[in-house]
Amino acid sequence: MLKSIGMIELNSIARAVETADVMMKAAEVGLVFSKPVCPGKFIIMISGDVGAVKASIAAGLDRAGQFAVENFIIPNVSAQVLNAFNGASPIEKVNAIGVMEFFNIAASVKAADNAVKAAQVSLLDIRLGISIGGKSFVVLSGDVSAVTEAVESAARESIEEGTLINKAVISNPSEELFMSLL
Repeated sequence: MLKSIGMIELNSIARAVETADVMMKAAEVGLVFSKPVCPGKFIIMISGDVGAVKASIAAGLDRAGQFAVENFIIPNVSAQVLNAFNGASPIEKVNAIGVMEFFNIAASVKAADNAVKAAQVSLLDIRLGISIGGKSFVVLSGDVSAVTEAVESAARESIEEGTLINKAVISNPSEELFMSLL
């Protein structure tokens, strides 16, 4: 079954904890995570069917009020996106890696979903603003052409929104570099 995800980012930790509770009680959704991120913000991500996620996000935004910074809903999110939050799947051979860096958290999650839907790549990691000043980044792997296509596809929307800082495609990365990214 395809799932949807929704996320709200707040700039008040106390209001975020209240908001997470409201979101969980508003609809039948699962909590992917609820945690603080840099610089002093808090993110809540939920999953479930589209209708439940929409209802939960609406209730959360109502409770968050002026403390809501960013939010999104991704219907039918790629399973790779959900798996990336829980640790990368083992990769045996790496022909290329792609890295995309963003100013905010929401942009990286949307770009990761876009990338894995655009080309045959494996999503390795989505880093969400912890110990990197609120920025975020995505790491993926695959054949050079697929990684290039995925990165370019995901970057297009982010460039228009002004959220992309930089991107890179590295063919045949060293094993030490690759392992350091996991």
